[in-house]
Amino acid sequence: MTTTSRGAPASPAGTASPAAAASPGAAVSPAAVPRMPRAIAPTRSVLAASWTALGALMLRDLVVLRKHLWEVVLRTIMQPFLLCFVFLYVFPKIGQGIGGHTPASESAFATILVPGVIGISILFQGVQSVALSIAHEIGSTREIEDRVQAPCPIWLVPVARVLSGAMQALLAAMVVLPMAAVIHAPGIHAQLTPHWWLIITFLPLACLTMACLGLVLGTTFEPRNIGLMFGFIILPATFLGGTYYAWARLAPVTVGGWHWLQTLVLMNPLTYVNEGTRAAFTAIPHLGLYYIYPETLQFGLAFLAIGLYNFRRRVLS
Repeated sequence: MTTTSRGAPASPAGTASPAAAASPGAAVSPAAVPRMPRAIAPTRSVLAASWTALGALMLRDLVVLRKHLWEVVLRTIMQPFLLCFVFLYVFPKIGQGIGGHTPASESAFATILVPGVIGISILFQGVQSVALSIAHEIGSTREIEDRVQAPCPIWLVPVARVLSGAMQALLAAMVVLPMAAVIHAPGIHAQLTPHWWLIITFLPLACLTMACLGLVLGTTFEPRNIGLMFGFIILPATFLGGTYYAWARLAPVTVGGWHWLQTLVLMNPLTYVNEGTRAAFTAIPHLGLYYIYPETLQFGLAFLAIGLYNFRRRVLS
């Protein structure tokens, strides 16, 4: 063993001995200096990362829609097509026009019906596109577990699904007008007066509200109980939501002077959606906008809060 002049063992190669390190003016090897860990600054904010994750989740839904394009198209156009075909073409042709037996009275009913068809299309498309997929992915395939394990907040997953469902509902609403313009009996015309500022502001709000309702139903019902959802919630909401009549026409239904049916249907979010679409597309009397907008927004926020709570409870259980 090589020793120093004082008999101390030599330091390994490339390392300064303690004596050399302690002597003033001695050269210290860079390897002997301890390195402090460096803090790594994030390259982007949490908000920017969340927006990126949200865009990726919505892009994934878009890819799925492209793979099932014909299924989505048929689901979107079938119901408004049947409603317009039966009420605006078949009934006047066979002499059973609703609202009267003259072209003027049947056109008046068409004016009430077309906005109702828009509202019910928003309801069905918004609920189906969110509720059916969420219930299926949570209950049977457990596919949702892959997405909630991604490095992003859990709430982004259902919010992305709600936004995707709202866009599909908006597409379904846009399909109704050209369809109603073509599918009708001769002499039957819906008197539409579009108010663009209402269309631009209210239709997206209505689509988001119905998509949030789909989130609530999809996180509440098991896949095997989806039929109960349509039988006990969607069907009553459709017939008591003012699809085929205006809310003001329910005034004669009273008990002891109390307009009980008018009061009851105000608990149905579809009532505000249909009254809002009538305000946006026609000039017929409707609920005040100071009721329509706040109530639609309140229903949407309540559905979103309940849906997010149910989603978190289901996926983390």
